[in-house]
Amino acid sequence: MSFAFVYILVSHKNGAIYIGMTKDLPARLLDHQQKIDPKSYTARKSINRLVWFEDYVDINEAILREKRLKAWKRPWKIRLIEECNPNWQAICPVTGGFM
Repeated sequence: MSFAFVYILVSHKNGAIYIGMTKDLPARLLDHQQKIDPKSYTARKSINRLVWFEDYVDINEAILREKRLKAWKRPWKIRLIEECNPNWQAICPVTGGFM
């Protein structure tokens, strides 16, 4: 059972990247897609495609992982995405499959 998720959203392949952490991935993705806060970075840059995520049982591990990923250089983030999703396809937050 997962209690937290670390995720990466993008605007498009090789576009803007956003890294976040949440307890409810489907709901959080919907927030991004609906641009709940129109002034937010993700809303302004149209970052709403889920391309990578990891699930965690321990929320503290998820928080630590999010902080580490945010500190990574962009090429490292791109490599992480492309290791499991070379075409940057949208991923279903429930099944983990490509949409």
